[in-house]
Amino acid sequence: MCLGQSKIRLESLREKQYDIGQKGLVIYMKKILDLISEELKNAFEAAGYDRELGRVTISNRPDLCEYQCNGAMAGAKQYKKAPIMIANEVAEKLEGSKVFAEVSAVMPGFLNLKVKEEFLTSYLKEMAVAEKFGLNLPANPKKVVVDYGGANIAKPLHVGHMRSAVIGESIKRILRFCGHDVIGDVHLGDWGLQMGLIITELKERHPEWVYFDENFEGEYPAEAPFTISELEEIYPTASGKSKEDAAYKAKAMEDTFKLQSGVRGHRAIWEHIKNVSIADLRVNYGNLNVDFDLWLGESDVHDLIPEMVDFMKESGHAYISEGALVVDVKKETDTKEYPPCMILKSDGASLYNTTDLATIMDRMRKIGPEQIIYLTDKRQELYFEQVFRCAFKTGLVPEDMKLQWIGFGTMNGKDGKPFKTREGGVMRLERLIRETTDGMYQKISENQALPEAEAKETAKQIALSALIYGDLSNQASKDYVFDIERFASFEGDTGPYILYTIVRIKSILNKYTEAGGNVAACVLADAANAAEKDLVKELAKFNTVMESACEELAPHKICAYIFDLANAFNHFYHETKILSETDEAKKAGWIALLDLTKKVLETCIDVLGFSAPERM
Repeated sequence: MCLGQSKIRLESLREKQYDIGQKGLVIYMKKILDLISEELKNAFEAAGYDRELGRVTISNRPDLCEYQCNGAMAGAKQYKKAPIMIANEVAEKLEGSKVFAEVSAVMPGFLNLKVKEEFLTSYLKEMAVAEKFGLNLPANPKKVVVDYGGANIAKPLHVGHMRSAVIGESIKRILRFCGHDVIGDVHLGDWGLQMGLIITELKERHPEWVYFDENFEGEYPAEAPFTISELEEIYPTASGKSKEDAAYKAKAMEDTFKLQSGVRGHRAIWEHIKNVSIADLRVNYGNLNVDFDLWLGESDVHDLIPEMVDFMKESGHAYISEGALVVDVKKETDTKEYPPCMILKSDGASLYNTTDLATIMDRMRKIGPEQIIYLTDKRQELYFEQVFRCAFKTGLVPEDMKLQWIGFGTMNGKDGKPFKTREGGVMRLERLIRETTDGMYQKISENQALPEAEAKETAKQIALSALIYGDLSNQASKDYVFDIERFASFEGDTGPYILYTIVRIKSILNKYTEAGGNVAACVLADAANAAEKDLVKELAKFNTVMESACEELAPHKICAYIFDLANAFNHFYHETKILSETDEAKKAGWIALLDLTKKVLETCIDVLGFSAPERM
């Protein structure tokens, strides 16, 4: 049997085809490794062995081969044969293969593989015309809620808020790109004692305001009587007073109770606090390219808490312990202690647990998600384990529901401690973005004469790439050192380097167009040299990487991929005189390759949460 007669044509690369109305034909493609493995599996089967031994991996010795298969090693014991004998038999079945240019059986039984250029070209041609480059979309998309951001109203965002925002935003975008129905919720801290503290301080400063007149029955002012700057000063002042003055704290607790009990004036002033804060948060999150679908908070489920508590009591799961209402969440299989999940304190007050569980109940009713993903710092692991166990045990969610927590590490300074300003304080996120953008604007102004408006917009794009890529390129769970000098570099594993690569490609394509060429009409050709083939192989990995990043909720995998892709392109660029090539067909093939590289890179940075300028 000669596997070389198998047809490797464009249509054989398709896994499925669907006609979805106005969008036209959508092509879903098998991943490149799956196709290569399929050829190996057929060869193992043809040689009389288990086809599942034919799984292929990318070579860890690129100096020897491009891909490798260790199936003969795994099959040696099963078939009581030397691995090299099995490898040689399989290699014989691959003679004349239209997938492989070289197949070598080497001691003690490895199969070293190199693929044919025309096979890779066929794959890339398919990618180029397929929606989302042929990414395999789910037949049954999941409805997912991503809970990230977690800001408190009346408090400024600081650098500690950046990780939750950019990781959560990227996860939301990745899931959406991969075909799922995703809703992002900021889940604001807008309830509890912090609100009482602000109201108390406002009352101390402005006792004449109508909000504090219990006999007032008219309409409250439509405009807030304070600014966000005033609010941001008021909370720390009130918090400090409450720690030193018991009477002041008692007033704040009373005002908290009045707010939560629905006292008109307290609710009205609280609405102002919330509206002024959210308007400011929208701007600051927007400066990070972070956009939430829902701007809900703890207050939105306050009225649901009594119903939830009754439900937990009636089902027999919630009981009184030392005056507090709790639910046991320990399992028989646990090897360590899990304290009960407290639902209400002994004075009847709710906690974060209470509002988080009520929020789950609310989401199940109004959204009906199959998965909820939470983003917080990794110190909250036990807390979320308790909340999730409680949600399952009490029946707030079905058993097949997926509640997932992603704990991220700390953003540290060069001294290894949590990142601070030069003055030693916690840096406001607004300041970090501004200083990074100003630094980029200075670099641009020194190196290139762009119109001021374009220079400012370009500086903002590059600064965002530095901040977002600098964060996302690290595995979320790990601490990392925030080094803006390194992150803002145009060389190395950085966002600006990725943008510089995209802009370089745009420049070449623009020059080709200006010389009379038609980029859209260019057709991919077989790789003419090793650097070109390396670039083609990197492009072909796109679907594998995107699918893996989606399954593992791992933006850092996309960062690693585009860094490798950018390196492969730049190596190809330096090895190849693209625009000066006299063979027009060869030049057109390269232009098509550049165009696809640009589109893949732009798609990847979009799911990471930033974009590329036209010029740098």
